[in-house]
Amino acid sequence: MTEQVFHDSEADLSHRATWWTGRIAIYGALTLWTIICLFPIYWTITTSFKAAPDVMQGNMVPWVDFDPKWLGWRSLGLSPETILTESTVRAEFMKRFLNSVITALSSSTLAVVLGSLAAYGLSRFSYRFGFMRNSDISFFFLSQLILPPVVLALPFLVLYKSLALLDTRIGLILLYTLTVLPIVIWIMRDQFAGIPTELEEAALVDGLSIWGAFATIVLPIALPGMVAAFILSLVLTWNEYFFAALLTSTHANTLPVMVASQTGSQGISWWSMAALSFAAILPLIVIGVILERYIIKGMAAGAVK
Repeated sequence: MTEQVFHDSEADLSHRATWWTGRIAIYGALTLWTIICLFPIYWTITTSFKAAPDVMQGNMVPWVDFDPKWLGWRSLGLSPETILTESTVRAEFMKRFLNSVITALSSSTLAVVLGSLAAYGLSRFSYRFGFMRNSDISFFFLSQLILPPVVLALPFLVLYKSLALLDTRIGLILLYTLTVLPIVIWIMRDQFAGIPTELEEAALVDGLSIWGAFATIVLPIALPGMVAAFILSLVLTWNEYFFAALLTSTHANTLPVMVASQTGSQGISWWSMAALSFAAILPLIVIGVILERYIIKGMAAGAVK
């Protein structure tokens, strides 16, 4: 009896050791991956407080490798001693920031609205355009992402010049909506496909129209997916550089264009670029933290049916 108890105790200790070893390995790997993912943000923040020698020498730890300075933020008029004074650079930054906010929010919202309607139709109704069926139409939308942006540069440049849309916010909004619309359609198609049609049929029996069932039954269930699609669209449109640099010059320039402009004949102003980059990514970080639970729900909603 004593020998049996000893063996059971030994097996229990071995099981616990294996369990703890596995947990330590998993959390160690997750911690390492978290550090790797957050390191670019840390480097950007610290670089905005470095002087030129600190940047060149690769000093990393504030108050250990270098003394933080407001050099990068002062160049943007955002340091404590310049924030209350008039600054043309800060005014230009605010104009670019406002352009990015308007174009990104407007195009993302428009893409989610149009993409949700298209995705709902593809998931609930059967279409036929010549040889194309629902699956062919869905792939057609996705295929628009295959073309590299440089292939579309000249056509859009000529088109926008003829329509007087060069250097306008509305021009960027329309173009950004087209670029993220295929992604929204594919995300929302899976979201709507995971919602049982019996819920809508019951709503129709109760007297609701198709639009009524869509607004009161389907949309609340699909809301996490719509938020996830909106966040993804917002990130893509907020960070877009190529078309913003090509189709704007003075009035509608966005933050990515301003970040790239920190390179001059004297070299790259790393401290100014880092301060500007962190100011540009901060809104996305805040939005991501606030809407994290919706993002996770939206991404996982179509995984298990």
